[in-house]
This record gives sequence, C-alpha cells and structure tokens, in this order.
Amino acid sequence: MAFDVDLFVIGGGSGGVRAARIAAAEGGARVALAEESRMGGTCVIRGCVPKKLMVFASDFPTQIADARAYGWDVQPGAFDWTRFRAALEAELSRLEAAYRGTLAGAGVQVHDTRATVEDAHAVRLATGERITAKHILIATGGRPFVPDIPGADLAVTSNEMFHLPALPRRALVVGGGYIASEFAGILHGLGVQTTQYYRGAQILRGFDDEARGHVSNAMQAAGIAIHCGTDVLRLERTPGGIRAVATDGTEREFDLVLYATGRRPNSAGLGLEALGVELGRHGEVVVDDWSQTAVPSIHAVGDVTNRVNLTPVAIREGHAFADTVFRGVPTKFDHCLIASAVFTRPELGTVGLSEEAARALGPIEVYAATFRPMQTLFAGRQDRVLMKLVVDAASRKVLGCHIVGPGAGEMIQLAAIPIGMGATKEDFDRTVAVHPTMAEELVTMRKPVRTG
Repeated sequence: MAFDVDLFVIGGGSGGVRAARIAAAEGGARVALAEESRMGGTCVIRGCVPKKLMVFASDFPTQIADARAYGWDVQPGAFDWTRFRAALEAELSRLEAAYRGTLAGAGVQVHDTRATVEDAHAVRLATGERITAKHILIATGGRPFVPDIPGADLAVTSNEMFHLPALPRRALVVGGGYIASEFAGILHGLGVQTTQYYRGAQILRGFDDEARGHVSNAMQAAGIAIHCGTDVLRLERTPGGIRAVATDGTEREFDLVLYATGRRPNSAGLGLEALGVELGRHGEVVVDDWSQTAVPSIHAVGDVTNRVNLTPVAIREGHAFADTVFRGVPTKFDHCLIASAVFTRPELGTVGLSEEAARALGPIEVYAATFRPMQTLFAGRQDRVLMKLVVDAASRKVLGCHIVGPGAGEMIQLAAIPIGMGATKEDFDRTVAVHPTMAEELVTMRKPVRTG
C-alpha cells in the first residue's frame, strides 16, 4: 500500500518535534506533523521555559537586598508585570519560530490544526483532509487537572499564569507538587501575599523526605503560608475577590486561585480506544519499552504516556523512536536515574533514590550536611543548604544525591554523571574539593549521619 507519508506526528511539543526532525533529516522519512495550538508544546509555550523566566524575575528582590548588604547603593523599585509579560511573549514567539524553522529545515510538512486517528494508518485533520501514514506517533502531552468542585471555573491553571492581566495582591495556590510549589515561590517573590494548600502531609510528595522538608521550612520562613492537610471544598465569588472554603474550616478571600493539582495525559478525543489502543486509568497511552502501542503502527512518547513527565525525557523518547523505526538503530530509552530539578526557592536538585526508597532495598549509609552558604551568610540571611548522598552499604555505590540550595539544578546535572556511571562513595571521597564552593560538601562528607 502506498502511503501519503511515512510518519504522521500528532503534537508539536518537544517529543513530537524531535521525533519528526530525526525521522526526516536523519532517517530520510516523509514526515508530517499536526499541532492545534502553538508550536513548542507545554514546555516552551506554557511550561518550563516561561516558568523559569518568571523564577528569574521573582528572584531579583533578594538579589537587590543582598547587593545592599555587600555595599551597593541600590534601591528596589516597582515590578512592572505588563512590561515583563510583553517581553516574555516576545521570547516565546522567538522560540516558537525556532521550532518551526527546525521542522522546515528538516522538510517536515506542518499542519496548524487538530488531527485525530481514523484508523491504524490514517489521520483526519480538522480541515477535513485525510492523510495516510505508515506510522503514527502520538505526542500530545498533558493538560492541567482541576477537580470538579463548586466554583472551579473561578480558578486558573498554570496555562493562564503567563497571561494574567495584572498580578494579584493575594493568591492561593492549591497543590503540593513541583508546579504548585514553584508558582508559590514565584508569586511570593513578585510581591504577592501567597498561601499554599495541600491535602497531603508534606509538599513535594515523591521526593526525598529530608529534602522536601528542608524546602518547605525555607518557603515558610520566607513568608509563604503553607497549609498541609488542607483542601478546597468550594470557591465563591465575592465583591472583594474569591472566597475559598477549606476542609480545615476556614474561609479565606483571595484575588487569584491557582490550581496546580497535577496533570492528565491529553489523549481524549483522538479516536485511539476505538482502534484498540489501550488507555490507562488516567487516560495515558499504554506503550511498551519501544514506545509502541497495542496497534503496531501507532506509537506514543512524552507526557501522554505518563511515564516520566519531563521535557528531556520526551525528547529522548522521541529520538529513540525515530532511531528505531527510521534509522535502523533499535533504541530503548532507560527511564532510570533521571536527574530533575524543582525551581522553588531554594532550589531542589535530585537524582537516584531517596533515602526512604533506598532503605527499602537494603542497608544504606546516609551522608548529609546542612550549612549557611557564604554568599547569603555575609548578607545576613538565614538560608541553609542541604547536601545529601545515599550510599549502598554493601557495594558502596552512591544510590542518590539530593541538593537543596542556590544552583541545585546546575549541580545535580553534573552529579548525575558519576552516579549514572556507578560511582562509589570512595570515588567521591577521592575527588579534590573546589574551595570555597557549596558543592565541595559532596566530596568532603566522611562520616554517615545515619545508617540502616
């Protein structure tokens, strides 16, 4: 059978674009891609890129205060949200154009419209056009989840946070994951009176307990009101804002309520189940180690599969798919030992096992140090850094590394390399410290603080 294209990609995010480019430019495939929104997907348009720029913006008040402590005659001014938002939109437009340029350079045909799967080898565009393909790749990402409570329509999600007409005076962030915690820090840093509700016992569930406790304590010390064991029963419009009626019996009024209570795979309405593609209980597309679904011609990568929902993971999955199917290089992406960073203030960087997960597997040693970093100590701030290594007691391999402090995301990227290579605690110990730095603590901790 002759197909219109060799590969049709549904979704123009990081994973879909990488797969399309590699298949076309390096695999010689005829590739088409459909994206119903802006090219670049969640990360570039409504996720990690604009969020990180907001993190940078929100950090300047403390930098200005530190500069004064170091002798600089500087005074904080007012933050111009409208000006920042315009600059942010310009940067996102630049990045979107770069993504489009990459696809055009690879010879990928782009359709700026919604596409659904009609059968195992055909997609239907919202324009009515039908395109046949030897292979179909689902890379539609995820979407914010808002629970069905009275007044839910009064809340915004992370999608809308970059386009607010003005900054609120009082904000409630609902959720305890990394998106909620990051936005709580951003809003607080921009001068917003910020409250965070989380129904669990501690924010940042799934991360190392000691590390997430360290982040939570620092956030609260900075002035963010974190209420754990608390959820919203309903939201009500009031003359002065939005009233949040909570499970702890309180009723508080805010100008903005942000729901960051997780994300769901964006698989609804694609026509997958009717073809025999299995979906999980949250709507995730079920795939094997090769990112292949139960229908051999249909694959899926990225957040829509709900494996590890990180942009670099989607990129690697998309690349592995293209290598396997179009370059004749069978490639499975290993989802183990993926480093990640949470851009709270302070930052959290982590790779490998938490202390709790490692202890469940066998005897371990825990090396940890907390201290006030030189830069902010001099400025009179009470910030504390955490450096932590989790070590297998028998093999001596470093099973996990957890860093809380300025630049944690940058440091954890480098720590991931030796840990991924199987470095032992003694390998770390043999490394000469770079002084004076925060990271030198990773190679100078000699005695475990806990064993078990």
